[in-house]
Amino acid sequence: MTDDKMLARIAALLRQAEGTDNPHEAEAFMAAAQRLATATSIDLAVARSHSDKRTAAQAPVQRTITIGEAGTRGLRTYVQLFVLIAAANDVKCDIASNSTFVYAYGFAEEIDTSHTLYTSLVLQMVRASNDYIASGAHRPTPTITARINFQLAFGARVGKRLADAREQAQQEATKGPAAAPGTAIALRDKDLELKDYYRQASRARGTWRATSATAGYSSAARQAGDRAGRRARLGGSSELSGARPSLER
Repeated sequence: MTDDKMLARIAALLRQAEGTDNPHEAEAFMAAAQRLATATSIDLAVARSHSDKRTAAQAPVQRTITIGEAGTRGLRTYVQLFVLIAAANDVKCDIASNSTFVYAYGFAEEIDTSHTLYTSLVLQMVRASNDYIASGAHRPTPTITARINFQLAFGARVGKRLADAREQAQQEATKGPAAAPGTAIALRDKDLELKDYYRQASRARGTWRATSATAGYSSAARQAGDRAGRRARLGGSSELSGARPSLER
């Protein structure tokens, strides 16, 4: 399956998730979108392993993902969301010290998938946190503290959901009754190739953290964000001031 066809099928699943009021159906569509992305990634890895001659389009690449403008509060939560989505799609990331952009390293189709998922989910995260703040349920916790904690928990829950769907798809592809010979080896070789590319291309120094010492902690906001992350659907996107899900090739 080509990258364009795969993204079109994922988009169709996202529209189905967006169109249902049943949270269980939305969860099923979300998991299906991630499993499709993983299955396509596996198919491409197997195809690359059987290719006598590799083209530039079949090699790992580096892209810049713009997260937001310098000085915008809460950018770390947007970065965390992208990084967790990327991890579920075999994409490695380096992060700017001010959290305004991310360097993504991976195969082109997997970076595209990560960006497609992020574009939908970052909007849902911000809308859900806005609704939580507007409800007043965070009081007396300061608004910025509540918002950051809510969004961190939202991202963590979504990341786990995507990782679980990825794990299921990989188990089916490598150990299920329909597993094709050589799939596990192709995935291992792909992982080694990406790690080698990352070591050569990355210039990252230091350690990035999703939270800062001054951010504060709110258990109630974390619980609310986790619940919202469980309910998150995958759907359309629009412009978002502050957190811009743009992709620079």
